[in-house]
Amino acid sequence: MCGICGQFNLLREEPVEPEMIRRAARSITHRGPDDEGYFMAGPLGLGFRRLSIIDLAGGHQPMSDPDEKVWIVFNGEIYNYRELRADLENSGRRFRTNSDTEVIVHGYREWGTGVFNRLNGMFGLAIWDVENRRLVVARDAMGIKLVYYRLADGRLTFGSEIRAILAAENYEPRVDPRALGLFLRYRYTPSPFTIFEGIRKLAPGTMLVAEKGRCREERWYNYQPVPFANPKKELEAEIDLLQLYEAAVGRHLISDVPVGILLSGGLDSGLLLALMNQHDRGWPAYTVGYGETFEDDELADAAETASLLGARHIPVRLNRDEFERSLPKIVDCLEEPIASSSIVPMYFVCERARQDVKVALIGQGPDEVFGGYKRHLGVHYGKFWRGLPAGVTELVGSAVNRLPRNEALKRGIYSLRVEDRLQRYQHVFCLAPSQQIDGLFRDNLLPRGRNHESVDAWRELLPQMEHTDELGGFQMLEIRSSLPDELLMFADKVSMAHSLEVRVPYLDRTVVEYAQRLEGRFKIRNGKGKWLHRKVCRRFLPPPMLKRKKRGFGVNVVDEWFQSSLRGVLPEMLLDENSLMFELLKPESARKLLQDHRSGQHDNHKLLFSLVMFEHWLRGIRSGQEHVAQFPLNSSTVRSMG
Repeated sequence: MCGICGQFNLLREEPVEPEMIRRAARSITHRGPDDEGYFMAGPLGLGFRRLSIIDLAGGHQPMSDPDEKVWIVFNGEIYNYRELRADLENSGRRFRTNSDTEVIVHGYREWGTGVFNRLNGMFGLAIWDVENRRLVVARDAMGIKLVYYRLADGRLTFGSEIRAILAAENYEPRVDPRALGLFLRYRYTPSPFTIFEGIRKLAPGTMLVAEKGRCREERWYNYQPVPFANPKKELEAEIDLLQLYEAAVGRHLISDVPVGILLSGGLDSGLLLALMNQHDRGWPAYTVGYGETFEDDELADAAETASLLGARHIPVRLNRDEFERSLPKIVDCLEEPIASSSIVPMYFVCERARQDVKVALIGQGPDEVFGGYKRHLGVHYGKFWRGLPAGVTELVGSAVNRLPRNEALKRGIYSLRVEDRLQRYQHVFCLAPSQQIDGLFRDNLLPRGRNHESVDAWRELLPQMEHTDELGGFQMLEIRSSLPDELLMFADKVSMAHSLEVRVPYLDRTVVEYAQRLEGRFKIRNGKGKWLHRKVCRRFLPPPMLKRKKRGFGVNVVDEWFQSSLRGVLPEMLLDENSLMFELLKPESARKLLQDHRSGQHDNHKLLFSLVMFEHWLRGIRSGQEHVAQFPLNSSTVRSMG
């Protein structure tokens, strides 16, 4: 795991400034404290920071082939690199190192950009093709790693983090009001957008190709799931999934440095630990806890799991004061606002794990891949709702809308009536109706006709959804958007803030692509999600563990703290008209959200949390914290952005 950056002058042969590339690389030293490297070739400059995981002695970057016709900077891990290396050696390629990086170099020489479809792993990378004077920048299929870029004045600048771009370029970034609207809708900013005007992030499975004075974005990953010709029998599917899990975990344990696990009290990380035990035992297992006063505390459950499976349990305790005090620095390391309360426990458990290990496995993925959230039930059973007479659905919908709170249920009922498939999915994701979000903004700030920007960006997925059922299509969008651009994004940022590599075996390409071919009945059955995944869990975990309540990584406790804080310190940001957010948003609209929440009529805590996280983010930027220069937010400047 590392950090990459670079710059390419597309329109002229003007050399890049070496000091500019060094500044960019050193701004992401936390991603790679072990080594740094640079490659300069006229209009191109590449920078690299290394966290040494595989081939500690031979993995220095930038790396080239023996003829120096291809150069690469690469952030991530390729788990099938040994198999690919054998294929390449059989084709006559000769290797100088034992690193996975060199496999990509020779793979590009052999297959061009087709090498990406052969890679099973996580990556953000840049390849300089010397003979063709072509720069290729790519992000992995599942979007586990990130690549940001800015294309301006005939120059492409890119990096693993936004701060690398800002360190390389002398300009003042501005908030993009349209992207802010997307953030308030989803609590994250979906790719290819970022909160900054002019800075974008590559979508999962896409690449930039810069050559002949032009730069184009292409999708290299076009997997189209097709149902199995002979529908899977239950036992057959269970055995298939078990074998895929076992192989994926084995690949993800490849490392020349110590490995641990981030252990919650739930099924997913429990199964992951059991699968790791097929290779070794006594793994260090790290869990966030909040004390015995909270019903949802996970320490006891995780400690029991660790004891049953022979792991060495290391608890990490967090209290509410620390939660509130730590928010600004955690938001700072995210670079973009994300309103997920999981970021706080994730930050602290990664900090503790890095004291012992450089690599940690985490059980992220089964909820998205096998339908573990409540929203999946609504999507899966929605066809029955749409089959009811219109009068019945209107009557029920009207009754639901009169209920106090229950915002998620109201949005779900509304979404079921939407005809357009992608817009229907969008409404499931949204925190609030579009009119309510737009009503938060100052007048004339948002351009007209921008309500469906995210849907337009997702339309390229429609051909890949051709053979999926309703649930499968929704999950494809989840795997393309909320999973990489929210959950995996903050996992990458908060772990790498502590120079810790986090790996996600359940998101191995073989697992995800298999699951996408399965019918909905293998995922949701009898009103419960993750049916097939639970079948595999039963092979390893005792019955009491299978009955544990779903909690997430201590998220319910942090949500409770936040809701309690709405009666304490956090409302100050929402009630203070001098808060920076009100240079873009209306103070009276934010106050109305808070009043409705406190009255008990509506549950606005997610949207309120989004506003608080945005304010923390703005204050971090305005105070000139580590990663960004200050930028103007006065009303006249803001209006000019639209």
